[in-house]
Amino acid sequence: MTHPFDPAPAPRSDRRGLTISVIVCAHNEAQYLGACLHSVLAQTRLPDEILVINNASTDATRAAAQQIPHVRVVDEARKGLVVARETGRRESSGDLLVYLDADCRAPLTWLERVERRFLSDADLLALSGPYRYYDWDWWGRLLIAAYDVTLAPATQLLVKYILRIGTIFYGGNFAVRRRALDAIGGFDTSIEFHGEDTNLGRRLFASGKVALYRDCFLYTSARRYVAMGKGAVFRLYVRNFTSELLHHRPKDTSHVDVRLS
Repeated sequence: MTHPFDPAPAPRSDRRGLTISVIVCAHNEAQYLGACLHSVLAQTRLPDEILVINNASTDATRAAAQQIPHVRVVDEARKGLVVARETGRRESSGDLLVYLDADCRAPLTWLERVERRFLSDADLLALSGPYRYYDWDWWGRLLIAAYDVTLAPATQLLVKYILRIGTIFYGGNFAVRRRALDAIGGFDTSIEFHGEDTNLGRRLFASGKVALYRDCFLYTSARRYVAMGKGAVFRLYVRNFTSELLHHRPKDTSHVDVRLS
């Protein structure tokens, strides 16, 4: 039997030729990376390859990734999240590219749900899913839950269906068909950090169907909210989301690095 992580896995008829690359971009993520990768390896639908883009790390990120079986580490010396995402695109081989952040942890059926969406809809170019937080206080979790059922649907209705200028897109949890990402020229590496997800979602939406599915959620860390405060982070996301949709450029040109050095 061919292992699903072999370089050339035997095709399975129920997958209809769809191969999946999971890509984790990691800058100084040694503390979080192991749990993320183990959650990917525990999926009910295993990916065909797992790439860790070691993005100019100065800690033990590379060593942490190398300890996990079936993981290929790609070193990217130029620091930058969007640069790392683009390196992942160029280095991966799957038909479907699935990105998650290094501090994320995937529920057991996450990748199976993602794949099912693409297999059932040939027009779907990309999808994204929301977050649930595993290390936040109850007040923060309540705020996010309220956002997911009230503000997020209203915002999506306005920007996607009424104004048709873009879509909500979560950068730490998305999947995109390679052909669609290639067709728009990949990631915009001129973006420093904030707003890169809105930029990608907007550009893909201009090409075809992009969707947000609540059942494709991931667990993630609330470390940015803890480090910067809830209000500051909410304002940060709103102004960059709005600026990117209206002016096609994020407002902020720098970011606070909350990762461990």
